[in-house]
Amino acid sequence: MDRAILSIMERNRIESPDPPSRGPGRPRSREAHAAILTAAIDLVREVGYDAVTMDGIAARAGVGKATVYRRWAGKEQLVVEALGLLVAAMPVPDTGDTHQDVLLLMLTHLRMYQDPATGALLSGLVAAMARSEAIAHAVRSGFIAIRERALRGVLERGAARGDLPADVDPVLATELLNGPLFYRYLIHGGPMDEAQVHGVVRAVLRGLAPGA
Repeated sequence: MDRAILSIMERNRIESPDPPSRGPGRPRSREAHAAILTAAIDLVREVGYDAVTMDGIAARAGVGKATVYRRWAGKEQLVVEALGLLVAAMPVPDTGDTHQDVLLLMLTHLRMYQDPATGALLSGLVAAMARSEAIAHAVRSGFIAIRERALRGVLERGAARGDLPADVDPVLATELLNGPLFYRYLIHGGPMDEAQVHGVVRAVLRGLAPGA
């Protein structure tokens, strides 16, 4: 995963200056940054968010603790940045058809929910959000915001094309699209498949259609 994160950092020009000194065999700053983000995600998946420590992340990434603390004040910001980069890798479709664009984005979200490792990571973050205002703010303004911004962009583009009403509420529409999948995953625990996503997208966009 570190190569994937590193490539995303390259595209988004997320770089840090090289530290003044580094031990032999230690990765350079940019590689270290990517290794730390990868280590954070891997550890949350393996042991759960609460059990992850900054020291443990440093050890997994093969860097000194000072290297980690120099970049992030705590694990909340670190984990959310890593999640944000993964979400930033999701392409935002523009097929010329609003229904198809929304469907493609929601299918991307479905694959995230279907990944058992990612599921454990998300459930740990949701639990942590209920106990920590800091992690709640970090998740809402980072990982969740990136996902919702992509979907709102598709909906606003659809309104500009006339596929949706000009006064469509993109925030409400986003909640209507995301809510059923999140409920099924976190509360109901039932199977999640493409048929469910197709049904949700069809129902929501039909309700939002001009003249509905």
